Amino acid sequence: MQNTYTLHSYIMHPPPTLFSSLTDLFPKATMAASYKFLLALSLSLLVSSAFGVRQQHLRLSNEQQCRFQRLTAAQPTQRIESEGGTTELWDENHHQFQCAGVVAMRNVLKANALSLPNYHPAPRLVFIEKGQGFIGISFPGCAETYHAYKSQYTRESTEAWEQKQKGSVRDLHQKVHRVRRGDIIAIPAGAAHWFYNDGSEEVVAISINDLNHQSNQLDQKFRAFYLAGGVPKSGQHEQSRETFQNIFQAFDSNLMAEAFNVPEEIVRKMQTEQQERGLSVIVRERMSFIRPEEEQEQEREREGRRSEDNGLEESFCAMKISTNTENRREADIYSREAGKVHLIDSHKLPILKYMDMSAERGNLYPNALLSPDWAMLGHTIVYVTKGDAQVQVVDHSGQSLMNDRVNKGDMFVVPQYYTSTARAGENGFEWVAFKTTGWPMRNPLAGYTSVLRAMPIQVLTNAYQISPNQAQSLKMNRGSQSFLLSPGGKQF
Repeated sequence: MQNTYTLHSYIMHPPPTLFSSLTDLFPKATMAASYKFLLALSLSLLVSSAFGVRQQHLRLSNEQQCRFQRLTAAQPTQRIESEGGTTELWDENHHQFQCAGVVAMRNVLKANALSLPNYHPAPRLVFIEKGQGFIGISFPGCAETYHAYKSQYTRESTEAWEQKQKGSVRDLHQKVHRVRRGDIIAIPAGAAHWFYNDGSEEVVAISINDLNHQSNQLDQKFRAFYLAGGVPKSGQHEQSRETFQNIFQAFDSNLMAEAFNVPEEIVRKMQTEQQERGLSVIVRERMSFIRPEEEQEQEREREGRRSEDNGLEESFCAMKISTNTENRREADIYSREAGKVHLIDSHKLPILKYMDMSAERGNLYPNALLSPDWAMLGHTIVYVTKGDAQVQVVDHSGQSLMNDRVNKGDMFVVPQYYTSTARAGENGFEWVAFKTTGWPMRNPLAGYTSVLRAMPIQVLTNAYQISPNQAQSLKMNRGSQSFLLSPGGKQF
């Protein structure tokens, strides 16, 4: 029987005749290009595997099967105090978070504080609710910034940075990103990252980790692997000490000293020096980094989108990791009477196609409504950033799972296919929502793009036993409004 090969098997385990066939097909002058082509395919496969694109539905345990009678807004249940700030966690065993397969965190970082380097086995989306700072994400195999970008402005920025260092050791590192209030940041699974608050106010960051993503081959328990620091042994919850610890402390110091080719004294400091200071520390002196100016960086990103990708470095190492949602003019959905919504998916942030996650940030004006709808792909985790709203969620049995008022700091889950709606309070309603899919699709029940408007009048008259005029009103009375509905059924 003749053997068959997939593309992956050709790359990872080529048949014996492959390279001899290439020699017959191509002149020797073009053989180098052929090998480069095969190498590029191999790298692409490795990158996809590293990010762990979700390709199959993971079997859920009994606790994760979205079997509950009630949904309620939740607040964090654990708090970890560190020198540089606090880390708060929502209860990952709560039924709604088990259903969505996520872990939620809120980090508060003081001015001039550093959140210590760590990585985790699941992709993470972060929303900067307050403040600004720098974030660094280290991608394996990518060059340091100075070598990755050979443009004039990078050299000038580097020279200015070196002058500020007053003759100290020259530093090379991967790209450092400026982030600020309103940013959505994507952190892939397994990528080591850190955050530095260089501003004068606290940074508040809300994070969602998708434990159901295929990159997490462990279990549904959240883990963070810290490269420095760790939860102090006294005065903290036992579960927190198990989740946040320095991985270096368990290694043999002699072995690590040999691996890094440094004195053992340095390794012992790596293992214990920062542990009692927690997960974040106050830095001794203000830090500065080699990085291009923000305006020039944005111009380079625009130029990059207009040009074709240039292999692994262009499409992976230089990939954009954040986008801002503060500009009203850039809103994807806007209503003068009802509010605005920013959608963050793989079109705006291409790295999300590898993470299979997305987000939205919304602002609902006083007493305005969100059209009743359901999400066709993925669960939705909603965090209230300002104001309040009356939220309703209904399941497949017609039971009301939630009919509560939510306020700033609350978080709740709307499971996939469950229908939900919200009416803003007198002070309006602002939220950020994280979704466990890279392709968010919503099916509204009311408005211009609604399910009912797409149906023939005769279907509605027979389904609801109403007159044709009533069916016409049901379809058309919201005019051109869609998703965001003005209060009082105002017409346009």
